[in-house]
Amino acid sequence: MKIVSLLPSATEICFALGLGDDVVGVTHECDYPPQAREKPKLTRSNLPERLQTHPGTQPSPNSQRSAEIDRHVRANVHEGSSLYALDTELLERLKPDLIITQELCAVCAVSYRIVSSAAKQLAAAPRIISLEPKTLEDIYDTILTVAQAANVAERGRRVVELLRAGADAIRVRTRACERPRTLLLEWISPPMNGGHWVADLLELAGAEPLLVNRGRESEVITWAAIAQADPDAILVAPCGYDVAMAKEAIASISAEPDWAALRAVRSGRAWAIDGNAYVNRPGPRVIRSAEIFAEALHPEVFPGMIPVDGALARVGA
Repeated sequence: MKIVSLLPSATEICFALGLGDDVVGVTHECDYPPQAREKPKLTRSNLPERLQTHPGTQPSPNSQRSAEIDRHVRANVHEGSSLYALDTELLERLKPDLIITQELCAVCAVSYRIVSSAAKQLAAAPRIISLEPKTLEDIYDTILTVAQAANVAERGRRVVELLRAGADAIRVRTRACERPRTLLLEWISPPMNGGHWVADLLELAGAEPLLVNRGRESEVITWAAIAQADPDAILVAPCGYDVAMAKEAIASISAEPDWAALRAVRSGRAWAIDGNAYVNRPGPRVIRSAEIFAEALHPEVFPGMIPVDGALARVGA
């Protein structure tokens, strides 16, 4: 079976299911596992080059970039434009049997409408599956869905069993912990709360989620609302940003009174997280996200859980 994955999380799912050799095309953002980077790229960003995020490279010195990206994205979505371009000629040459895409987020990947339209032009119409996880349980279900579509259902069950076992191990270790009131931000200029599965991961990691949109898209919140909530801890995991880029985004507002006055910032309980690799990606590394949260919030109980690739960094005012 020839598979085209148009989601970084779906690409990770395919590799976790042992389908790496069957994947014939991916997106320009599919960077894990390393073998995924060698696959033909079917997409590119329509954002101006100066605004494109490239995890692993030197962060831009422009402190207003996050706000500019937000304005550009909102304008494109409002006008009905896609943030990504699909290489339809390459898609035709690859002749996939299965295309994995999404309808969950208008700014996260090439739109389902574009994918569906392109697939209809192919000589042999491939099957299209759209992954729409909104909760941790939904993420498990998407793994089973991909496994079923690729005729490896038993492998899917084994992967999900391992993830559930990892979640249970975290749950046991946090049972006796105090639960800090924790805010996770998926964007910082403007501030956007955690959506979809974030609340599940925070609770799993032994936190009380604040200002979350459980099972729904993240939304803009005000600094006044954040100040009123006065979180014990803050996790900043901007969508598409690695740790270095998240730290840059935080640095751009570090002098702002709204940020500097927060109790979590003043007490040293604010962290930048690699959202691109973990929090924002609903795939096999989702439980690792909860482990990262757990070590930040409960280091005495979870020593050594942070991956060696630098998934998290403490930040201050």
